[in-house]
Amino acid sequence: MKIKLFTIPNILTLLNLACGFAAISVTLLDKNIELAFIFIIIATVFDFLDGFAARLLKAYSLLGKELDSLADMVSFGVAPATIVMVMFMEMDSKLAPLAVIIALFSALRLAKFNIDENQTSEFIGLPTPANAIFFASCGWMFQNELIFTTHNEWTLALITVVMSFWLISNIKMFSLKFKSYAIKDNYVVYSFLLCSLISLIIWQISALPLIIMTYICISVFANLIKKNKLQ
Repeated sequence: MKIKLFTIPNILTLLNLACGFAAISVTLLDKNIELAFIFIIIATVFDFLDGFAARLLKAYSLLGKELDSLADMVSFGVAPATIVMVMFMEMDSKLAPLAVIIALFSALRLAKFNIDENQTSEFIGLPTPANAIFFASCGWMFQNELIFTTHNEWTLALITVVMSFWLISNIKMFSLKFKSYAIKDNYVVYSFLLCSLISLIIWQISALPLIIMTYICISVFANLIKKNKLQ
């Protein structure tokens, strides 16, 4: 069987991985979390584009699926863990090793996603890109002295643990993938995107952690409504 390595989706996935590596490098070498944040955002764009290209070109492959998970592990698992580790170090905290759980639980999340056939139209647990954006934006705010400006490492530790457990939770999260563009079929998604856009216009990057938390809350609320309807 001939395996095609350098398809358009695979190249986009590799660019995702390259951005993740760049984010880790600038965080460790220069402690430049602001630039790492930018690389993670670009990695997220490539992560979206590789799936879009695969659907558009009908270029699905087992290689592409495995490659996507490996790239996501670097960009959305190791990179945010590195950012949080440096944040702890900047606080002179001994809790820096705790950051590894972001990488560990991201690995579990990605492995679970690969074998779970119930995650085609929605996610179970927080997607790793959303978790990475949350911590990268918190890192950006930290470096700009907007949050965690004093020695409140226990707050960061608590957030790290809670967000990591969201990755492997059994809570169903709505997907931003569209099967159709009708408003009635995507009311929750359109509402979320509109609120997110307004928040970004008003608060810019500082809105991103709030947007991710809103995403989680809406998903939890939607699950409760579904359970009540079934009872």
